[in-house]
Amino acid sequence: QVHLVESGGELVQAGGSLRLSCAASGGTFSSYGMGWFRQAPGKEREFVAAITHDGGSTWYGDSVKGRFTISRDNAKNTVYLQMSSLKAEDTAVYYCAATLVGWGTYSYEYNYWGQGTQVTVSS
Repeated sequence: QVHLVESGGELVQAGGSLRLSCAASGGTFSSYGMGWFRQAPGKEREFVAAITHDGGSTWYGDSVKGRFTISRDNAKNTVYLQMSSLKAEDTAVYYCAATLVGWGTYSYEYNYWGQGTQVTVSS
């Protein structure tokens, strides 16, 4: 069982930057592919980014490509999401998730989820 806790969400102005963190415990972090998803009010949960267990490969949703960067530090059991050039439409609750199947862009591919952290971008 993997326990995930996100942090770093806050209110930020459009054009600004923010780094989210997700700390994992209770499992072998380096065995899991990790992903970030987000959900805005009234919208479906959306894939943001994913990274393989060793950090060797990453993927991004089209809406964040070129602005967001996912990374991980297996020594710290933590995955990060560096967000820059933030827009009002990036406002959402951001969730990190862990998968045993390598990586994925769909929610159902992930086995464990954090509680989420709120990011609000003011325009």
